[in-house]
Formats: sequence, C-alpha cells, structure tokens
Amino acid sequence: MSAVLPPLAPWQQRVYAQVAEALAAGHFGHATLIVGPPAIGKRLLAEHLAQRVLCLSPLPDGAPCGRCKSCTLLASRTQMEVPELRPDGSLAHPFGHSAHPDLLLLGYETNAKTGKPRSEIVIEQIRALTEKLSLTAQLGQAQVVIVDPADAVNWSAFNALLKTLEEPQPGRYLWLLASSPMRVPATIRSRCQRLLVRLPPREEALAWLVQQGHDPALAEEALAAARGHPGLAHAWASGDGLEVRRDVASTVEALQHARAQPAEVAQRWCADGRAEARLHALAELAVQAAATAAPAQVLQLARRFEAANRARALLQTQVRAELVVLDALLPWAPAASTR
Repeated sequence: MSAVLPPLAPWQQRVYAQVAEALAAGHFGHATLIVGPPAIGKRLLAEHLAQRVLCLSPLPDGAPCGRCKSCTLLASRTQMEVPELRPDGSLAHPFGHSAHPDLLLLGYETNAKTGKPRSEIVIEQIRALTEKLSLTAQLGQAQVVIVDPADAVNWSAFNALLKTLEEPQPGRYLWLLASSPMRVPATIRSRCQRLLVRLPPREEALAWLVQQGHDPALAEEALAAARGHPGLAHAWASGDGLEVRRDVASTVEALQHARAQPAEVAQRWCADGRAEARLHALAELAVQAAATAAPAQVLQLARRFEAANRARALLQTQVRAELVVLDALLPWAPAASTR
C-alpha cells in the first residue's frame, strides 16, 4: 500500500523547521529524545523528518523530493497480518511499517509465544535492532530508528540500548519518542539531545481543528475540555470522547450523592474496554475542580488526581482491571469526602 504522510500541523512544522536547519548546518546529533504530550504529533513529526534524512534527491532547500527510490519505498506501507496494538487498542505504527530498509520502527509488538500484544518494549526487540544497525545502510548513507514510545522500554532493554547510544556512527539517527520522559533512565536522557513539541496557542489550535472539518462550536468545546491540546480535542470531537467525559462527570456526581456504588461503576467502566479513557477523564475532572476549589479541598482533589493516574498505569499490568478502577473511584465516594 502506498501512502502519503498527513501534512504537519503548524506547531509540528515549527519543530520540523528547527531540525531541518540543524541538519543543514551539521549540528543535529545522533540520538534525540522527542518529547511532548500524548497525541501532539511526535510520531508524524519523526516520520516526516525520516523522509527528509533518507531522501536520495532532496530539493534545493533540503526537502524530500517524493519521487526517488528512497521516498517511494518509504511511502510503501503495510500493517502486520496480526495488527500490532498499543495497550489502549490503537495501532502501534499508525502509518504502517515502511518498505524502506533503512527506516527501522520499534514499538509495541505481538508476543510470538502467546499471540497477545506486549505491554512493553523488551530486550529481544533491542537486540534485533542492534543487529540490524550493525549492517551498513542499504540506500544512501543514513539509517533512522524511531522508538515509539520510548517510555515503554523496560529497564533491561534500556541497558541493551545504552551501548548503541555510546557508539554513534555517522548517518545513524536514533529518535526516542516519549510523553513521560522521566520514565526514561537518566543514563539514556543524558546521551540524547532533547526536542520539545509544545502545545500551540489556543487560536492556532482552534483554527487547525476547524480545518480538520469540525464545527467551530464543537471544536471550542473539545479544545476547552482538552485544556488546549489540539490532538486530544481532535480525537474527542471525531469520536465519542466528549460523551465519555460527560458520562464520567455525571457518574462522579451520582457517586458523591450516593446514587451510585463504586463497585458497580467500576464493573461498568471495565465492561467495554474503555476504562483508560474514563480514568483519564476522571483525572481531568479533578484538575478542573481544583481550579476553583477552596484551599482546604485542593489536597483532596490532588489525591483523586493521583489515584486516577495511578490506576491508569496499573491497567497496563496484570492487576485485575475492576479492582484498579475501584481504587480510583473510592476517593470520590461520600465516605472518602468526609476524611
């Protein structure tokens, strides 16, 4: 399947231009930690940069030609027969695996023994990557590795990756994408330059959402709910994300007035596989309430926020989902509110 990457949003384009300038000056390093909020477009940015680096016949300004063998191979994309999925059910490689031999994509994969998606990036994947990097580039002089998400690499795998970082080679680029960079060990972070993808100004984000085809009023509501995050706002406006948030808010109100029981709510929230989305909305509800809360209530809201995010992390483990969600809901129940 041949696919053209979606265009960059304005905030991504600014970072792209920054990297393009560094590449042209020969100042862009071997290893880069690309950080920013989830769904802000780090992966799309990295894919566009890979095309620029790997193009065999760049335009006078360094932009990829889109026609050479490298660009053609990079645009040839496929998904695995058994799709590789992230823990939230989305595709691990949203644009597919490229046919380009010098673009290496590392992310969540299916466990060959169990046939189930892995919940982390493991040492076997890093070792296979290291073996591929020991070979010379098949086209041109460059190789690009995109590790997404780097904050899902486990500690043993990070130790294996460290050797690659300590032995840079000309034309080899290792890009680590992370929404939670503090989960990346300091020994890795210290060997990478940092590239930050920031949230854009509100008006720019709103204009972009309208360009994606959203009704202006819906775009306003989604962007406000996402606290200025256009990627989340787009996802919520495109699906049922806003409805999920409304349901979470009404459920919390019912819990606080004893019209609903935490155990029953936990079971319902886990029944359709959307527990993580609801816990995210629960955490955001605590943040929004803290903005107007009395000082005496802020500490309690902070505990609720922490409980929701702790539960989101535990959902990626073997702990029973209903118990995890119940633990996040209990701080909202009347008994907890009186403590």
